[in-house]
Amino acid sequence: MNELEIELLKLIERNANLEADKIAKLMGKDIEEIRELIKELEKKKAILGYSTLIDWAKVLDKEEVTAMVDVKVTPARGVGFDKVAERIYRFPEVKAVYLMSGSYDLSVSIKGNTMTEIGRFISEKLSTLESVLSTTTHFVLKRYKHDGIILEDNDEEDKRIVVSP
Repeated sequence: MNELEIELLKLIERNANLEADKIAKLMGKDIEEIRELIKELEKKKAILGYSTLIDWAKVLDKEEVTAMVDVKVTPARGVGFDKVAERIYRFPEVKAVYLMSGSYDLSVSIKGNTMTEIGRFISEKLSTLESVLSTTTHFVLKRYKHDGIILEDNDEEDKRIVVSP
């Protein structure tokens, strides 16, 4: 990767909504050069997709439950954790899977409509996989920052009474 490609990737990582002409201006390059560079990075799979971060807590009647599940597994002979991780990430409820250091092997992010739905997924699908030895589930209660974006600005003045000795 050259510096131009890295600069472009950093720009669109912060704001996937940037148009090619705006990127060209920011980088001091020709718009066609930027379009070709984006196409090339997509072809190389350096750019895998574009997404929008939505604060579902602010959308009426639509707030998903997110759980982070620590999973201890038996790695498969010859392929380690990869086959187990692949089996897990193929479930539509699973939003992310990471190989971790520490007591557990995989960290799995799951989304569902209710805690019961997530619990059912873990007990009926995830825990029943042959290679899964144990799980520990953590439910997300509130998100403050995600992918570098602060979800809730606390512009309100602190109304607590100052206590001094």
